Amino acid sequence: MSEIGNVQWGELWQLTVAHAWLAGAPLVIGLALALPLGWAAARVPRLHTLLVSGSALLYTLPSLALFILLPGLIGTQILDPLNVLIAMTLYTVALLVRSVADGLGSVPEHVRQAATAMGLGRWRRLVGVELPLAVPVIAAGLRVAAVSNVSMVSVAALVGIPQLGSLFTRGFNRDDMGMIAVGMGACILLALLFDAVIVLVRRWLTPWEREVRA
Repeated sequence: MSEIGNVQWGELWQLTVAHAWLAGAPLVIGLALALPLGWAAARVPRLHTLLVSGSALLYTLPSLALFILLPGLIGTQILDPLNVLIAMTLYTVALLVRSVADGLGSVPEHVRQAATAMGLGRWRRLVGVELPLAVPVIAAGLRVAAVSNVSMVSVAALVGIPQLGSLFTRGFNRDDMGMIAVGMGACILLALLFDAVIVLVRRWLTPWEREVRA
């Protein structure tokens, strides 16, 4: 069988890969940006409200409006996938700054003091003690961001960016529910895949949780 729901397998694969890139790359970039912002929010009380609430405001921006406005702001073309990557990175940062701040804030003070007493400097304590203990909270936020990104990337089909959302618009124009169903199913499977990868990475980074359960 060369097609499913009036969609060629080759095309479905290409759209899925494009969708995965547009939703996945911002997760990595957004996490890299959210880590220092979340750390600052957790360590400097005066910055907490500004960074956490300020970043959360980014999530209130309508995605379609942002996809359309970005070309005029950064000088790209309306069909440039870079617009989607930047927009989704902003949304990822908006979700993860609070998660990072909450995760680092959940580390018990006596653990920090013990690490300091063992001779660990601020940087080594952050990387070797605080971040590993904050991984479960950060991973929970990352899972929400992953599912959100997979969903929101679909909106970019309205401005002509090819990905799984293109099956929604094409299926709607052709009154083809089979094509729409294929697009929805592929998005759900992609979101589940992202979620599974994040869970596996979290378990790999927190081996002590497995030992506690055992």
